[in-house]
Amino acid sequence: MELIDSHTHLDFADFDADRGALLADSRALGVSRMVVLGVYQANWQRLWDLVQSDSQLYAAFGLHPVYLDDHRPEHIQQLGDWLTRLAGHPQVCAVGEIGLDYFLAHLDRERQQALFEAQLQLAADFQLPALLHVRRSHAAVIASLKHFKLKRGGIIHAFAGSREEAREYLKLGFKLGLGGAATWPQALRLRKVIAELPLHALVLETDSPDMAPAMFPGQRNSPQHLPAICAALAQIIGITPEQLASASTRNACELFGWPSAGL
Repeated sequence: MELIDSHTHLDFADFDADRGALLADSRALGVSRMVVLGVYQANWQRLWDLVQSDSQLYAAFGLHPVYLDDHRPEHIQQLGDWLTRLAGHPQVCAVGEIGLDYFLAHLDRERQQALFEAQLQLAADFQLPALLHVRRSHAAVIASLKHFKLKRGGIIHAFAGSREEAREYLKLGFKLGLGGAATWPQALRLRKVIAELPLHALVLETDSPDMAPAMFPGQRNSPQHLPAICAALAQIIGITPEQLASASTRNACELFGWPSAGL
């Protein structure tokens, strides 16, 4: 059973003590490929160095809305420079993590929107998928995506929206990222939505080191947990873990333009 973790932050210091062992254990459990997402300008080089050390790691570069106060106007130009320099490299797979966060009240929405639109334009210019952070901002994100009409779509990370919002994202060519959130028993509304989503819409993720599933409460999340997340989500959907793994891996390969060995 091959799995792809479409959203990790494996470059974070949380993994410095055991990153190599974690990667080996994850591969032994079937998690073959992992995407590592940038969140601010200062971590792009560290992220790229990590990705270059392992041919089955893939990089996305972006400016995350939660780190809004760390971003400077010149960072957009620098992001464009990174994407230009690495254009066509097989281990660069997306622009991300980008998006809008309306959950944290102190984050200025106008500044977020300007930053988001500038990065969507880069995704369009470089013909890359966009990996999106969306918290209490679905309407604004959907409106922005309708304006930019990204040819390669992307992923709505940690999707927790409604059926109607899911349909809008699918129409715009986006996949829905599912991870640990729906494994918690109190996520009743999300579980109902997930159970009705088409398999072609889904990709799996961990958001390591965050968003640990219910099976590993209070622990550092890790790609090692993706098989358990897959099994829990498959039960919610009403299919086998193998069926969900196959569909989600195929979907991720199609989105990123990767070969889908064995599928």
